[in-house]
Amino acid sequence: MTIGLLAYSSQSFALTEKLTIEDCHIDGIKQQVKCGTLQVPENYQQPNGTQININFAVIPAIDRTQNKEPLMFLAGGPGQAAAEIAATLRQGFTEVRKTRDLILVDQRGTGKSHPLQCDEVEGNSPYTSIPEELDLEDVKQCLAQLEGDLSQYNTENAIRDFDAVRAALGHEKITIYGGSYGTRAGLVYMRMFPQSLSAVVLDSVGPIEVPIGTFGQSSARSFNMLLAHCMEEESCKQAYPDLAQEFATVIERLEENPITVTITHPRLGTPTEFVISRLKFISTIRMQLYSVEMRTMVPLIIHQAFLGNFAPLAGLTAAQESSMGMYVGLLFNIVCNEDLPRISDEMWRKDADNNFGQDASHLAWKTVCPIWPQYRLGESFYQAVTADIPTLIISGDVDPVTPPSNGDYADKSLPNSKHIILKNSAHTPGPSTCAIDIIDEFLTKKDPNDLDESCLEKIPSESFMTSLNGSI
Repeated sequence: MTIGLLAYSSQSFALTEKLTIEDCHIDGIKQQVKCGTLQVPENYQQPNGTQININFAVIPAIDRTQNKEPLMFLAGGPGQAAAEIAATLRQGFTEVRKTRDLILVDQRGTGKSHPLQCDEVEGNSPYTSIPEELDLEDVKQCLAQLEGDLSQYNTENAIRDFDAVRAALGHEKITIYGGSYGTRAGLVYMRMFPQSLSAVVLDSVGPIEVPIGTFGQSSARSFNMLLAHCMEEESCKQAYPDLAQEFATVIERLEENPITVTITHPRLGTPTEFVISRLKFISTIRMQLYSVEMRTMVPLIIHQAFLGNFAPLAGLTAAQESSMGMYVGLLFNIVCNEDLPRISDEMWRKDADNNFGQDASHLAWKTVCPIWPQYRLGESFYQAVTADIPTLIISGDVDPVTPPSNGDYADKSLPNSKHIILKNSAHTPGPSTCAIDIIDEFLTKKDPNDLDESCLEKIPSESFMTSLNGSI
């Protein structure tokens, strides 16, 4: 025990020499927080080689007198920068941060941690461009903008960075919350550094055993549940009695040729050309399935498109102009190397056999990945994680990308876990529902099987907009 503590202390001391931290302000947060960087090797096998800075922020607990272990947030994507969504996380995790610091680390390749970002092609408007136009030249232009040894921007090195930040900040143990791809990162953290973690929350699981990229079946499942829920709600059923057929008809029209219409720009108010293709329509609808709030508009959008009015769809395009803040260079770097090689032709075929988007979610991967620089992780990376750490697993029942069946993988292999499924909830529902109270209770008790889950029964059924004036 003494030797272990000495080793831990010497590691912390060595890391603090490469640590900078100061008081700062972050957009959307009035209170003062801490901002810092930690210098780490780009390649951990070459500790004296090229160094990169890992950016992080710490949102201090409201009450720090209880000295509870902090919660580190592992962002999704891959390609989301945790520090860039600090304001959203501060609000979503209010209950947790009453007594715990929140540590937000920009994963290497995102935010201010040696970002791997591809600038938009000049003149490429989200209103006139369509996914079908993605070509090899776009990919080559993206790659030309990226710097560094791309093989080092992988999940395992990201976990080494996270644990180095933990140690540099002087924490013997932390708790972690991973959402979406962050659950994959969380599982790898559990395997690589189990001694650093006292409790783990996995929200919307991307299990190591299931490759990222095959979203056809899961999206169709989520969409079909939306159709069923609409038919179960009297007002939605009356407004859109033929919703499934209307969707199919719109797809048939767009399969023949993209449609070009002139709309009023949703933000600027100017006449704007808007091009709609099959893939653009499907991908826009699919993105709405991620959020219960956005799902409310899907029947209206489909119905209006069936009537020839694409203005509501254009409004969603405007909302998505920011590309969700994803660092697409890291997104492709990880998925093309850690997931796509494990997807067989038969898996692609089965995933495309659905009544929603067929193979619509495959195009980008199949275009980009064949020419993306390759690295490979060892076979041990893909083995199920069995770390004996208290783990709370959360799934949203209508999630279009990480369905509850994904959470079952982790629940089966982890010896000290509990899987709760939130009805009428979509992707990463933990912070946005009463589940945040369950998360806070779990982080305190560290017993996933002794939690008050009664509030989950009060989650309301889905409801839907039935007119353009927003009535539900």
